[in-house]
Parts: sequence; C-alpha cells; structure tokens
Amino acid sequence: MEVAYFPDAPPPGWPQPVVALGNFDGLHRGHLSLLDQVRRRAAERGGTPVVLIFDPHPARVLRPDKAPPLLATHDQKLHAFERAGLSAVAIVRFTQEFSRWEPEAFVERVLIEWLRVAEVWVGENFLFGRDRSGTFTLLRALGQDRGFKVEKLEPVRFKDFVVSSTRIRHLIQEGRVDEAAALLGRPYAIEGTVVHGDGRGRTLGFPTANLETENELLPRYGIYATITTIDDVAHRSVSSVGVRPTIGDGRLAIETHLLAGSRDLYGKRLRLAFVKWLREERAFSSLDALKEQIALDCVAANEVFARTGIGT
Repeated sequence: MEVAYFPDAPPPGWPQPVVALGNFDGLHRGHLSLLDQVRRRAAERGGTPVVLIFDPHPARVLRPDKAPPLLATHDQKLHAFERAGLSAVAIVRFTQEFSRWEPEAFVERVLIEWLRVAEVWVGENFLFGRDRSGTFTLLRALGQDRGFKVEKLEPVRFKDFVVSSTRIRHLIQEGRVDEAAALLGRPYAIEGTVVHGDGRGRTLGFPTANLETENELLPRYGIYATITTIDDVAHRSVSSVGVRPTIGDGRLAIETHLLAGSRDLYGKRLRLAFVKWLREERAFSSLDALKEQIALDCVAANEVFARTGIGT
C-alpha cells in the first residue's frame, strides 16, 4: 500500500484514482461499505482505489478542547486500510492555515492538481473547507465542472441505529464493547507494549501482562473477556482496565491474563480486543477474596468464548 502526504509529496501519479474522502476513525461498517464501493468502482474503470484522510483529525486543530478521543491510532488506521484492500492512502496535513481554505481551493489544489481524481465518494454528512461550508451538492457541482464524478453513500444502519464513530465511542466508554463490536464489525482493540508491573498478579496465581498503550479511548473501568494477540497468535484472556482498588495506588493499569497460561511478554507488542464486559472493578476485603473473584472471572470469560465462538 502506497502512502502520499500533501503538501509534502509531489503528485503521486496513481492512475484514475477513485477516492473515498473522510476521516474514517475506527473504520466501522459504514466506512467499510464506502471503501468496498470505491474498490469496485476502481476495478470497473481500471483505476486506483484511494482513501483520503486528514491528519491530525480536524477537531484537534479547530476545537482541541472538545475533540473526542480517537478510536484508532494513526498506525492502526493505516493497517486497517491495508486490510480493507486499499491500494493507496492520501494524507492531507491539516493545519490552521489549511482550515481557512475555501472548498473550491481544496478541490482545485488537492483533488485535481495533486491527485487528479477520476471519482470521489463521500458519506452522508461529509463537509469540507472553510467553516465546513463545502457540501456534497457543491462538491458534485465542482466535479461536473472539472470532469470528475462525485457520489455519496447513504448511512449504514445496524438494527435500529445508524453506524457512526460517535455512537461507537459512547458504547465503548459505557463498557458495552459487544455492542460496539457489532457496529465496528469486529471487537474494539487497543495496542501497546508490555511493561513491568508490581508482580502482584503472579503472587495471586494469575500472572498478568501490563500494557502501556498509545490508544486514546479506553473502555469503562472494569473486567472484560478479551482476545490478546501476540506475534499474530490470538489468545483468550481476561483483562482489567482501571485503578485496581484492592491493591493499586490509584494509577490507571491495563492488565491481561492469558487463560491458557503465562508467558514472558516483557517488551512485547500486543493487541488487546475487548469481547464482553464481565463486571465492574471493586475493592475486596482481602487478597484471598480477590483471588477467588479472579478465578470466577476466568470461568465467566471461558463461558463467553464458548457461547460466542470468538477466539477459536
């Protein structure tokens, strides 16, 4: 997969680019539907399926105090695009100066002069340009005038809900990770490096890997059935997100216990996918009581995996 940055790179010269335009945070079912359409149209016209995104996220530049936590890191997003079958990613560096461009300037300088687009596809609510004044109607009119096609895809619904990054964030923050997974099309996952903890889990008989993550959005504090992926191998696990009220010092800790047994994971990169909320975190009267509860958590997680078939 090729990646090109505007304005740093010269025109990438991709043949007949068919472009999906947006932010694509989390790459949920709605996003994937749009990318599928772009891939199909690119194949039909012998072109290049491209996704165009803005980095950093525009809200980080325009409203940093109100910007939501992102569902994916930059690297996670690029890997997701590659898994979705995209040939190329165009990344526009979003700055205060860029935010003041009129919609017509964005179309002329980025879409026409730099990318030389053949088609552009957007979602239902896509807006662009100064003060978000660029609408789908304007983009289509500019495309008709300058010789490229513009289409939009209607929102994707799952059961009674429109699939959106905002709704997925809310579900994750409420601990409803199984519902978030239904909208994403996969369990929500964070990534990071295993660091040294205090070793308390091992003394309790349930050794844990302590994760230091670059992800911004964490699920509600609690205990979860999870899938931990290490070196491309998935392991069923139980994970805790929170401050460990029985034995912790009030600092946030993300810990995962592999149900099939412990391994030396220090320094390893791992991916932690949240399958199901099991319970809230709480303080126990003794370490023995905590140990008994962890054993019950492991049983509950195994029941989740047996019922769902996830992780097999």
